[in-house]
Order: sequence, then C-alpha cells, then structure tokens
Amino acid sequence: MADANFYQTLGVAKTASDDDIKKAYRKLVKQYHPDVSKDPDADRKMASINTAYETLRDKDKRAEYDQMLANPQGFGGGYSGAGSRGAGAGGFGAGGFGAGNRGFGAGGFDGQGFDASGFDFSDLFGGGFGGRQQTRRDPNQPWRGEDQHARLSVDLSAVYEGAERSISLRVPSVDSSGQPTEQLRTLQVKIPKGIKNGQQIRLSGQGLAGGNGGPNGDLYLDIEISADARYRIEETDVYMHLSVAPWEAALGGPITVHTPAGTVQLNIPANSQTGRQLRLKGKGIPAKIAGDLYVELQVVLPPANSDAAKAAYQRMADELAFNPRAS
Repeated sequence: MADANFYQTLGVAKTASDDDIKKAYRKLVKQYHPDVSKDPDADRKMASINTAYETLRDKDKRAEYDQMLANPQGFGGGYSGAGSRGAGAGGFGAGGFGAGNRGFGAGGFDGQGFDASGFDFSDLFGGGFGGRQQTRRDPNQPWRGEDQHARLSVDLSAVYEGAERSISLRVPSVDSSGQPTEQLRTLQVKIPKGIKNGQQIRLSGQGLAGGNGGPNGDLYLDIEISADARYRIEETDVYMHLSVAPWEAALGGPITVHTPAGTVQLNIPANSQTGRQLRLKGKGIPAKIAGDLYVELQVVLPPANSDAAKAAYQRMADELAFNPRAS
C-alpha cells in the first residue's frame, strides 16, 4: 500500500463520491484492523488506509492532493512518482499534510493524529473501539473476545415478510481439564423485513469469549439472499417472468398473479408481446424506500398435439392472414 496513491490504497476511482470513499474505508477497516486481521502487516496497512482516508474525506485536502497527482513536480521534492509523497516539506505522509494544514500520522486507531469524527466504528466492531488494548493488552487485565463472522442464507419470502431462523455454530471452547474443544451452540436469529443482500446482522456478545472477566466479542451474520430462478434482484427492485397465453397477450385484461409481495391483479395491456415489462410500484424489496416489482411477459403457445388444436391453428392461419416476417 505504501507505493500506491491514496485512491489505489482505498480501491476507489478518482471520481469516487464521499459515500464511495467512506464505504471503501469501512470495508478495509473490517479487513485490516489489528483486532480482527490475521495479516502480520495489518498495523502498517491500517496506517496507510487511515492516511488515505483522512486526506480524501476532507474536501480541501483532497483538492490539494489531486493537484499534486496532476502536477507532482510543482509540489517540490519528496514525491516518489508512485502517488505517495515522502515526509519532506509539505509532503503527504507521516510527517504532515502541506503547509498550513494540520498533520496526521500513521498512528492508526490510537488517536495519534487520526480524526475519527463522522465515522461510526461501533458499526464495525460492536462498540469495542480502542482495539489497541487487544493487540497490546496486559495479560492480567480483562480483555474483550474476538468478533466472529458467519454467512446466513435467507429466501426471498423472509426478505419480504421477516422471519426467525435457528442457526447452529461450532465455537472454540475449553473442557473441564483445560483442553481445547468445540461447543455446539444454537441461536435464534430474527431476520428483519426488507434486509438486503450483503447486509449484516450483529448479535452482541455472541462472539468468542473474553479473558479475565472481559466481555465476549460479537457475532456478525453476513446475509446472502438465496438464488431463485424465478426472480432476479437488483438493489431493492425485483424482476420476475410471467407466462401468458396468446389470447391473454392479444386481448389484454386482468389476470391473477402470485408475486413475492403476495397475490395481485395485474392488467395486461392489449397486443402485448414477449419481453414487455409491467411495473408494480412499491412491490419490490420492502426497504425504507420500497423497490419496484417488474413483471416481464412471456407469451407461451399451446401445443398443437391434437386434431382440435391443429384445426384451431389452421383457422387462425386462414382468418388472420398474419405474417410475422412482413415487417
């Protein structure tokens, strides 16, 4: 990360919005914070991530940094040409941030120059911020247990209606003789209505046990909406195919349709063709701002597998004089 510019460090484009930058930073904190990362270089990486975020989250600093990237020679010595300035005068790095700007260092989360205002770390670490105590703790002092992550698959009905699921986890434990073992634990989890793919559910105190009387860590359940060939989900919008008979598509009119949002009366416009989409506003994922449900029509022909069916098709051919290739 040391050789990457700040945008590369956070994994965002130079045109990234403030929200994109914040989301990228949150993701990297979860990955590299020393309290949760197994990476032996987590401290250094986290320091680089902090420096990049502190620069790009500030409008004035970001503007100055963008000017530096566009014209590195105009910012004096110390620029490496790889997008990161050294600690020379006015440099972007551990030494400071340009003339007239307050400095910020590579101190990570210890308060040494990193301004965490406007960022809610309780969302990432269950309120257990101050993680340096975990990586550099006094063995005689209470310490908080590690957070754990697990994946939970839910179906679309649970997303629309909410649900309760029972999950079983194997967690490390110690038996009566002090030997390491595993313990099977069953938890009841409430799935909130409108939950999104990739969203997390936090179960406070259900992570690994703390030490010396310290609190347990938290358990984070990463939600994965199970695949269903009948539906496609895009953010809060849901797409589904609906088979209709030729006369329903041609004549139009109301039909009864079973959707994830329940049974609805759908009005088919006359002369509809395969591929036509009908929008049901607010019938998508019931989030804070509900998505829409898009019904895509597929005209299905009845088989000509009887004399009566063949005769019916022949009458249509004789009476309609329809040539689909004429246009």
